[in-house]
Formats: sequence, C-alpha cells, structure tokens
Amino acid sequence: MSLKNKLPPFTAPSVETETRVAREAWRILGIMSEFVEASERLQAIKPAVSIFGSARTPVDHPYYELTEKIARLLSDSGFSVISGGGPGIMEAANKGAFHGKSPSVGLNIQLPFEQSGNPYQDISQTFRHFFPRKVMFVRFASAYVVMPGGFGTLDELSEALTLIQTNKGRKIPVILVCSKFWNGLLDWFKTTLVDEKMIGAKDLDLIQVIDEPEEIVAAIFKHYEKRGFELLPEEHEAILNL
Repeated sequence: MSLKNKLPPFTAPSVETETRVAREAWRILGIMSEFVEASERLQAIKPAVSIFGSARTPVDHPYYELTEKIARLLSDSGFSVISGGGPGIMEAANKGAFHGKSPSVGLNIQLPFEQSGNPYQDISQTFRHFFPRKVMFVRFASAYVVMPGGFGTLDELSEALTLIQTNKGRKIPVILVCSKFWNGLLDWFKTTLVDEKMIGAKDLDLIQVIDEPEEIVAAIFKHYEKRGFELLPEEHEAILNL
C-alpha cells in the first residue's frame, strides 16, 4: 500500500482554521513591528546598563534604596540605565537614573497583573511580547546589574549568561548585587552544575558579585578601559544574529 493511500483525504481548511492562521501571521508582524520601533527609539542611548530585579520590592526596602543609588551613579557616569519599566527594583533603577545625567529607559511589558509603568522614564517603550523586549535588554547593554528578584530576574540572568557562554552575545560584565541573596544559587552552581559537568568551571568567571555601588561602576569601566564601548565588528554581527 502506498503512503498516499494511508493519508486521510484532503479537506479544505475550515473558516476557523483560516482565521487562526491569519491571526498568527498578524501576530508575527506585530512582533516585527516591536523590533523596528524599539530599535529606532533606543539607538541613541549607548552606552547603557540593564538593571534587573523584583517588581515586588517595596519603596522602603534596602534593595530599593541600593538600586536607586547604583542607578544614579551609573547615570552620572555617562550610562543610560535600562529597566523593565515597572515597580519595585525596576522603579528604583529608573528613579536613580531619572535624577542623574543620562537617560532613564523603561522597557515596559503588558501583563494581566503586577506590571504597571513607573513615572521615572525619559524613554518609555511598551511591548506586548516578551521576545523583542528581551532582545532589547541584550542589544543595547554594555553590562548587566542583577539585583534580588524572582523567576523573571532568574530568567533574564540565565539568558544573559547563556548568550555569553555560547558566544551568541557580547562578553560583558554580569554583576550580581547583594551577595547574601545570591550565595545559595552560586554554591549550587559550583557544587552541582560544575561537579556534574553541566557547565565548565570557567563559566563561573562570567559572573561577578559586587555589593558596593562605586565598585560596580568601577568594574564596568575596567572591563572597557582597553577597548572602549563601541561594538567590535564581530560583536555587531553577533547582535544582528541574536
């Protein structure tokens, strides 16, 4: 029996199927439009530092106050500061940069709960889809500063490390702040991921742990002191192919 005889007879797609396919095509075009609009709006913010952290951190929490101070120092040092544009740590990052010398950038995401834009944004870009938003965090960042956070923060940290580890992204500083918060995770990296050969021991060198705001800024400048902040040709090509 031929394969043709085993297949079900052809039937024309239903109106429901055609509608679903059309919606999917328009969704893809929507994602493309978010890439184009965000790329055009953010071209002038370099060099920039992306700051990640929890949306649930209250204003009077030490993490909030520390983030605001870090962002202010970065802004006054010439770095645009990029955050997710929402409350908590994101608001603290935008607030510190907003009162500094360089732009405060919020990459907002539309969510059914939790996320609402904060008022401390010189440049505000709203996304419906996580994918283009995450690419913008990577594309325009000269460093990542990662404050305490939950699943979203861990997702952003893991993606940044994966892109650097696999040479799909630039080798830039990834700085974890508040060592007490991160020590358990870092111990697990060392005693489980490395011991079971899920990552190499040298992969841990991709991460720095720094608690003092002034030292964070100094570490970023040290990384670039011999090469400057402009993209190298191979880095530009890698970003285009994210």
